[in-house]
Amino acid sequence: MLAAVVLVIAVLVVWGLGSALFGSDGSTAATSPPANSADGGSAASGGSVGSSGSSPDATIAAGGSATPTEPATTATPTTAGVPSTENPIKLYIAGDSDAGTFAPYLQTLLNRTKMVATTLDYKVSSGLARPDFFDWPAHFATKLPEIEPAIVIVTFGGNDSQGLTNGSGTFIASQPKGDAAADAAWRTEYAKRVGAVMDALTAGGRTLIWVGIPNDNNPDVTARLQVQDQVVREQVAAHPGVAFIDTWALFSGRNGGWADYVIDPRDGLGKEVRAADGFHLNQNGAEILALKIDDAINADLTARGAAL
Repeated sequence: MLAAVVLVIAVLVVWGLGSALFGSDGSTAATSPPANSADGGSAASGGSVGSSGSSPDATIAAGGSATPTEPATTATPTTAGVPSTENPIKLYIAGDSDAGTFAPYLQTLLNRTKMVATTLDYKVSSGLARPDFFDWPAHFATKLPEIEPAIVIVTFGGNDSQGLTNGSGTFIASQPKGDAAADAAWRTEYAKRVGAVMDALTAGGRTLIWVGIPNDNNPDVTARLQVQDQVVREQVAAHPGVAFIDTWALFSGRNGGWADYVIDPRDGLGKEVRAADGFHLNQNGAEILALKIDDAINADLTARGAAL
């Protein structure tokens, strides 16, 4: 037995020396799914956060058994103080694949001041229409107290101009058509959802920047998107603390219609801004949109006393 004990001690000593000299392979790597994978996922600031010009978000099949969740309104952000390089303000970007499209260049712009610590959290094919697929209010109830952001940027794009379900997957409002009478139920329910999210994300004095949607090169799709855009604008008007990025106008032509090319304010040149699907933005478009969002963030930082 004495010999066995001595042998065990010798092995442990050798193993310890080896670990000290050569390091250990016992560390655990992050296992989050890629941000641009088919099932969405989330990406943290500074990582690979999606690709511009991605394919349109898929229409989600009915099903699931999630329970609708009321947005949290009690999560209060930590007192942010005056933003500076020593006291960067916490910013949370959330939404569907569009958030992952403009976020990379927005992060580049924000890194110039080093006054913003960003968390990116998006889910491909998600929105407020289908809580049976992904329940954003429930997700916010978890993420807001975890991150404690002072500024929130949110966008829900082309996935929401479809029929609305409850948390169990039962449709409660049919797809909008662009007809005021036919769309009354859809407008009422979607307005309720948008308003509740705005209430949750502005609770405790947070700044909320809501990024609107662009139009589509298909007139029928644009008619549906316009209903969604109008409802969001109405809720923005009812929530004075919400800043709205008018993506529709930014990527429309002089006549107010769909535009494939717009002027890039960085160099004054007209550039193609749309992906092949006619709705999503390519890299040029995503960067132009990020410039507008950056302006809104800088305005908020300045109002908080930041020396930009």
